Amino acid sequence: MAKILNRRTFLKVGAAAGGSLVVGAYVPGLREGATLEAAGVFEPNVWVKISADDSVTITLTQLEMGQGVMTAMPLLLAEDLDVDLVRVKTEWAPADAKYGNPEFGGRQITAGSNSVRGMWKPLREAGAAARSMLITAAAKTWGVNESECRTEKGEVIQGTRRARYGTLVDQAAVLSVPKTVSLKNPKDFRLLGGSTPRLDIPSKVDGTAGFGIDVKRPDMLIARVVRCPVFGGKVRSVNDQKAKAVAGVRHVVRISTGVAVVADSYWAASKGVQALQINWDEGPLAKLSSDGIMKQYAMLAQQPGKVARSDGDASAALRRSGLTSVERVFEAPFLAHACMEPMNCTADVRNGRCDVWVPTQSQTATQEAAAAASGLPLNAVSIHSTFLGGGFGRRAEGDFVADAVETSKAIGRPVKVIWTREDDIQHDYYRPITYVRMSGAVDSTGKPVAFMQRIVQQSLLKRVGGLPPTGVDFISVDGAATLTYDIPNIRVEYIEADPGVPYGFWRSVGASVQGWVVEGFIDELATTAKKDPYQFRRELLSKAPRHRAVLDLVAEKSGWGKPLAAGRARGIAMMECFGSIIAQVAEVSVTNGNVRVHKMWCAVDTGWVISPDTIKAQMEGGTIYGLTAALKGEITVANGRVQQRHFLDYPMIRHNEAPEIETHIVPSTETPGGIGEPSTAMAAGALVNAIAAATGKRIYKLPIRAEQLRA
Repeated sequence: MAKILNRRTFLKVGAAAGGSLVVGAYVPGLREGATLEAAGVFEPNVWVKISADDSVTITLTQLEMGQGVMTAMPLLLAEDLDVDLVRVKTEWAPADAKYGNPEFGGRQITAGSNSVRGMWKPLREAGAAARSMLITAAAKTWGVNESECRTEKGEVIQGTRRARYGTLVDQAAVLSVPKTVSLKNPKDFRLLGGSTPRLDIPSKVDGTAGFGIDVKRPDMLIARVVRCPVFGGKVRSVNDQKAKAVAGVRHVVRISTGVAVVADSYWAASKGVQALQINWDEGPLAKLSSDGIMKQYAMLAQQPGKVARSDGDASAALRRSGLTSVERVFEAPFLAHACMEPMNCTADVRNGRCDVWVPTQSQTATQEAAAAASGLPLNAVSIHSTFLGGGFGRRAEGDFVADAVETSKAIGRPVKVIWTREDDIQHDYYRPITYVRMSGAVDSTGKPVAFMQRIVQQSLLKRVGGLPPTGVDFISVDGAATLTYDIPNIRVEYIEADPGVPYGFWRSVGASVQGWVVEGFIDELATTAKKDPYQFRRELLSKAPRHRAVLDLVAEKSGWGKPLAAGRARGIAMMECFGSIIAQVAEVSVTNGNVRVHKMWCAVDTGWVISPDTIKAQMEGGTIYGLTAALKGEITVANGRVQQRHFLDYPMIRHNEAPEIETHIVPSTETPGGIGEPSTAMAAGALVNAIAAATGKRIYKLPIRAEQLRA
């Protein structure tokens, strides 16, 4: 088998019965140098199938949760295959390592703004290889040189002759894979970079899109699971007599996470839950509180941490005379994901098989969780992916999967477990609570000479695989350790601490804290230096032209420096994360401590653009998500329990509160970056800087409270 273009991506072809050409990308773990399969054998690692009816079926390993991958992935393949998107069908990939994302070591996971970054090259190469073989098949059929042939919208053309792809699949299926493939020159793109209607929208509008909560199976029951309100607590005893007496309740089952009430309907299961009497062993965290955690973190931050970055000697620079120093402490709370579709999963564990229907962000993690919960080997577990009603990192977890699998195994019938909103808010894997000490200094000319951060936070790396030998979680320091500003003395330290609260990946992860902390602190250094915040940053980006271009663009489009309406002020922020560079300007007013965000401007360099509409949509959605967190988001713990329950006390920004958002994209030929998370990371930074410009008050603790600004 020929190696194509890079070590991770190979192209492989096998003939399929029924007149189809199948092309896929080779992934690590398959043996290199394999021979082509015999005619009629369907390859298991395929990305695309071209059928005799001219339809093109693309297998999607990346999952659609509103971010647009169901359109972006087909666009990538269709461009180099040279077919119209209207001919493209999609189907979800099963749980199988052959469909893994190279950016995640071959695991199937949709997260980290890595869908396009991981799959753009394999999919384009798969399309290009298929197109090349179709040209060869046509040339052989016509007895002409391949150089005389070209393609256009699903046809091979030579002179006046045309052959539809579907008429060539039998001939193409027996050809050898090309040793090299040429990708289209961007100047010849018909699809990529243009405005394309999203493929998932029609079914979401007409109601035919299947989300996990919509799943129905023959003989299926509905279950609610009751968990201990205290983190780590266990069931001591259960009195289920009243619950079993509720009409429609079929079973009450002890599972690893608590007690499942299984019934004919969601209503019956809910009434059964209300009648259930459980005596809990609350465990060692029954006195845990957010205030106690933050006090512990403050003590830990008095000592040096593990070094994530050390340029020059920041400590010595901060002790120099003649400098103006700034020292601040920032505190960020736990945050819930609050996906619009609550957690749910349907499982059927019978006869040595386990089938799972689930809105998941990771087929790999779901299959592993289901295998562990069922006690079956991986090859006995099938994952059936659905649309996701929001993800934000939450649906990469396996707890709600285990709920359904354990319950189905216990009763021997298909079961759909549905979480309530209260379950979702109080039993999440939260964005970690965070304590950050910042120190910096500017000289007499206003130039910053030192930047120092010490951050205390739970470690996501430790949870998913372990900290590296340095002891630094690079996820936590994303945006600080990668600081682009030209400051001679930079030191970033990390301290890992775990108070026992479940924590996980939350949209933009560590950058969601750093975008606020770093950019808020940089803005304060600019004020200390008596310089305009935009010009202050610009002077520090002389060695980073891409970053400066993004900053200049957002300043230009927002009218930075021009007069504003009475009572309004602007704030600016800029950072790089997830392979993209983003800058934002917020325009706000503050009345009696209440913040109103009137408009946000976003400028982004995400490299080579796949779909500008998707970029704009993600800038808007991510910005709203970030503003919501900064203005409203807070999970507090008291006596080991989450105090928030629903949208009443964990509110979202509503339509009447949402600002106008204007997005500008920097043209680029760089490798594609991620776009699902950068604006979430940046929103709080621009917001707090605008508030400081409006009120003179800096925000060191989130969420922003009216009383903070009234004081």
